[in-house]
Amino acid sequence: MKIFFTNETKKLDEYTIEHEPVSSIDLMERAASSVTFEIISRWKRNTRVVVFAGSGNNGGDALAVSRMLIEEGYKVEIFLFNPFQKLSPDCSKNRERLKEIEGVHLTEVVKGDFLPPLLDEYTLVIDGLFGSGLRTGLTGGFASVVQYINAAHPQVVSIDLPSGLFGEDNRDNYSRNIIRATLTLTFQYPKLAFMLPENAEYIGEWKVIDIGIHPEILDSTPSRYFYLEPEEIAPIVKPRKRFSDKREYGHTLMIAGSKGMIGAAVLSTKAALHTGAGLVTVHTAQCGYEILQSTVPEAMVQTDNCVAHITEIPIQRHYKAMGIGPGIGKNEETARALEAVLPQLRYPVVIDADALNLTASHQNWLAFLPAGSILTPHIREFDRIFGQHDNMYERLGKAAEISKRYNLIIILKGAYTAIITPKEKIYFNSTGNPGMATAGSGDVLTGILTGLLSQGYASHEAAVLGTFLHGMAGDLAAEELSEEYITAGDIITHIGKAFKKLKSYFD
Repeated sequence: MKIFFTNETKKLDEYTIEHEPVSSIDLMERAASSVTFEIISRWKRNTRVVVFAGSGNNGGDALAVSRMLIEEGYKVEIFLFNPFQKLSPDCSKNRERLKEIEGVHLTEVVKGDFLPPLLDEYTLVIDGLFGSGLRTGLTGGFASVVQYINAAHPQVVSIDLPSGLFGEDNRDNYSRNIIRATLTLTFQYPKLAFMLPENAEYIGEWKVIDIGIHPEILDSTPSRYFYLEPEEIAPIVKPRKRFSDKREYGHTLMIAGSKGMIGAAVLSTKAALHTGAGLVTVHTAQCGYEILQSTVPEAMVQTDNCVAHITEIPIQRHYKAMGIGPGIGKNEETARALEAVLPQLRYPVVIDADALNLTASHQNWLAFLPAGSILTPHIREFDRIFGQHDNMYERLGKAAEISKRYNLIIILKGAYTAIITPKEKIYFNSTGNPGMATAGSGDVLTGILTGLLSQGYASHEAAVLGTFLHGMAGDLAAEELSEEYITAGDIITHIGKAFKKLKSYFD
């Protein structure tokens, strides 16, 4: 699913109005109907509802929702803020429709002597003050209204965007003047701001409402940003040929493990095997030999000359992909071994965990990485390598710059893991849950990605498919066991079910 910038909303709406065709007021009615359905499916009819509507089309949406909720039996108090006594045409029409309802509780605020309603945690506030058209931070009376709502801690449903929040870059916004929503119901596509952790406190839960924007304009309008959905990922999965053997699915080399961290080697190796790699060899410190032979008998184990850590990395031509980093530690001998091997590689590698930590102090390594290699940092690792950043918006910009410069893919891990490609496209993952914030989860992702690369998936395919599979396996594990219970091993156990679920989208 494409993510469009909010300055394109008007163009998308206008094309739909002209080419469906549909009137603007009927398109607003369609949107309001979908929002109303979500509200009545979540809140009982005895819930006190207070609506705050602005003078633009976002306010028009809120007024239409108010009318529909009244028709459904809700008691609704409506406050329409019209300080300049100029409503958008569709907002004006919805005001007139509301006035036709006998006994409607509508207060139009045109002066500064607004007496706010009493709000509490049991009140449902419908926020329709400002939507995607906002270009400057809220000040004055509107800022005071937002602060008043937030101070009461009601339940808040924001229409399209929480009032005061910009759809993309909020670095210069006024945080105290942004609505803190319980639920944001956004139209047709998610906003970039939803993907960034610094905005989570404003957005709450969010859901995309399909209002029928014309598919032609959605297809023809370019975007750099995408939100991954199973229907888009499923076609990437390669079917297996009946007459094939293990070598057709690649030979993976995992460089993993050191004294006290052999578990990381076990997890990444198992994940590569369970993702479909035909052969997996793991190169590890001597102390890991017996552990790996007993816990992952399907893999071949190649031990280093050193007992405690890796000091050399022998490579052979038959390897198709290499994963480097899980549990290797930060020993300087290990760093020298990596520095020696990287210029020799002619196939993509996955750099994770301690290999990323070593890269932070050897940044010249980036130039040696083969084209299409994948880096998988979390936020702290990213900042250690590329410098401190104040927010995710800045990190995405830096990641796009690095990805293009070195022809690498960066998987920036988080709640909506971002996959940044050299072609300046950024994909946000829709799978995964907080239960996956557990030791070894990143090692599993490394194994999945390397296993896919060894099977011949292009780097960008392996990155989006591997990240999606990893998250889906975690979701299936959490569904069966609970978020609190799952471990990295449970994610591996559910990779097969994740593949089956993805393939079901072909049926």
